[in-house]
Amino acid sequence: MTVRVGKFEKISIEQWEKDTAHLFTDNESGKSFQSTTLNDIIKLPTRATKGSAGYDIVTPIGIYLEPNQSIKIPTGLKCMVDNGWFLGIFPKSGLGFKYSLRLGNSIGVIDEDYYNNENNEGHIWVKIQNDGDKIIDLERGKAFCQGIFLPYGITYDDETDGERKGGLGSTNR
Repeated sequence: MTVRVGKFEKISIEQWEKDTAHLFTDNESGKSFQSTTLNDIIKLPTRATKGSAGYDIVTPIGIYLEPNQSIKIPTGLKCMVDNGWFLGIFPKSGLGFKYSLRLGNSIGVIDEDYYNNENNEGHIWVKIQNDGDKIIDLERGKAFCQGIFLPYGITYDDETDGERKGGLGSTNR
């Protein structure tokens, strides 16, 4: 039986511009690219087949990675996840196998309370690393990672009452 436990959404144009302003220069894409085409470049993840566990996440920017290089990719996505579940981010199997592409943190964990947090709306970023010996060249709009919803448990004596205020590393601040 398949359980429905989450929903992907796009972040706001304002959050996109705040997060990605450093990626674009005035003589390249600029702010007009960011604002006017956000709906065109950010695609909600989909499953390739009815038996697929992973939702393919596409890159909103072109990726060119030489061996031993890494890059942080803004996905333009956030994800609402039900209590007791998290969204795991994994590289696309084919890219990992063919090019030794991996995530910078092995597996991304998007907690249920990351969604709509006050510092970044829950914007999901993915850092990828080219550990192979071939250049990875992906056009904008190509799937580069996948999200899989997974359940988690807590201990019987868990009494955590902390609240998330931000993104990476924010739970230790």
